[in-house]
Amino acid sequence: MSAPTLNPTYQACSIKRTRRSKSEVTDLKQVIYDIVEADQPMTVRQIFYQLVQRGLIEKSEAQYQQTVVRLLTSMRVAGELPFAWIVDHSRRRLVTSTYTSMTQAVEDTARFYRKSALREAPAYVEIWVEKDALSGIMWDVTSVYDVPLLSSKGMPSLTFLHTTAEQMKIEWRYRDRPTYLYQFGDHDPTGALIPKTIEARLREFCPDVEFTMERVALTEAQITEYRLPTRPTKREGNRHAKGFEGESVELDALHPRTLKAMVTEVIERHIPAAALTALRVAEESEREHLRAWGARFSAGGAA
Repeated sequence: MSAPTLNPTYQACSIKRTRRSKSEVTDLKQVIYDIVEADQPMTVRQIFYQLVQRGLIEKSEAQYQQTVVRLLTSMRVAGELPFAWIVDHSRRRLVTSTYTSMTQAVEDTARFYRKSALREAPAYVEIWVEKDALSGIMWDVTSVYDVPLLSSKGMPSLTFLHTTAEQMKIEWRYRDRPTYLYQFGDHDPTGALIPKTIEARLREFCPDVEFTMERVALTEAQITEYRLPTRPTKREGNRHAKGFEGESVELDALHPRTLKAMVTEVIERHIPAAALTALRVAEESEREHLRAWGARFSAGGAA
């Protein structure tokens, strides 16, 4: 189905108004379509912040629920917006992988065969993100380089941290390479504390391992540079708020393209694009060998 027709003179209606006219709703739907089409897939929260930055809606939970969520629901149900353009990684769908034959299994193996770009790198790298909702956006980058993406869902658990510590020990003791951890999170009391907690625990678990912990986003400089919308910092009952100054900003407010570029930049410090290209050429050659073996297997009637 084609996109809605946009009135190029569309202006944000007054934030005090409780209802938009039919024409204003049509125009807003077109803006939403254009935003998502340019950088899909996106989360609902990311679309919300893009509309806020354009001055089309106010930054409030009411506008998030009653305007953004409502319109995205109606647009997808009506076929005006592809479902695949909106991602929700806060909910999981678990399905067992099965095959109808051994031939199909070989074909799938060839299709998904990957050589590890990270294994060939001089350092072990992990990307950490505070919000699971953004993991799909960042996975678009980390999966290309075969770099692990860890969603802490807020403050990471002790078990989650111990798993990384054990991997770091293996990398240092048996592969003689250091670890680099790059963390992305909200600019708020808890978000600012998360990377400090990660580093403190990992140094406790593996004091002899060489590693670097870096908070990539969000920083105050980025908030200023990208003119990100802020919100009042929750202080009452928040034990993490002591010592945190200023207002808070959600990582979701970053444009998806900007977020992906930041992830790419830190990974390519260790896995250059040229090295990745050479690896993928070798990978395709080996994939063809698998396909040829599968064809001979099928021709022999063993399937």
